[in-house]
Amino acid sequence: MQLVVARIGRAHGIRGEVTIELRTDNPAERFDVGRIFKTEPERFAPLKIASIRNHNGTLLLSFEGREDRNAVEELRNVLLIADVDIPIPSPKDDEFHATLLIGCRVFTEDGLELGEVVDILQLPTQDTLVVKRDGKEILVPFVKKHVPDVDVKEKRIVVREMEGLI
Repeated sequence: MQLVVARIGRAHGIRGEVTIELRTDNPAERFDVGRIFKTEPERFAPLKIASIRNHNGTLLLSFEGREDRNAVEELRNVLLIADVDIPIPSPKDDEFHATLLIGCRVFTEDGLELGEVVDILQLPTQDTLVVKRDGKEILVPFVKKHVPDVDVKEKRIVVREMEGLI
């Protein structure tokens, strides 16, 4: 599956390094010298990592063929896209990659279909499912109390009825 793993930030120094805003929970696995990324917009692809280093907590990358500041300044805000294997969790797992939840059908415990998950909001307090129903959005806190059953293989999520849900 292709996922956005970072956004390129500002140029750093004069040797073609850029800051990276991470969008992955495992940067050590996603970024290494020689790794090739697709990009959004596509016209900058492919980008191959020439060097990588941590500078005071900020990840700095340089790319082959872009050896100076002028060559990397046009990359600001470009998204780096990687092919990532996302394992399907077992039914007993309580953690799910957000992309596995998109497209799941959502039902109440009584079997009433509420709609389909179209997005996941990552809020400070908890993740929230955005369920589309009849052109409207229903927001469901993605916590065990409200979402007792998730089956990503069957693309089915069961939610507990709560005041104001429907």
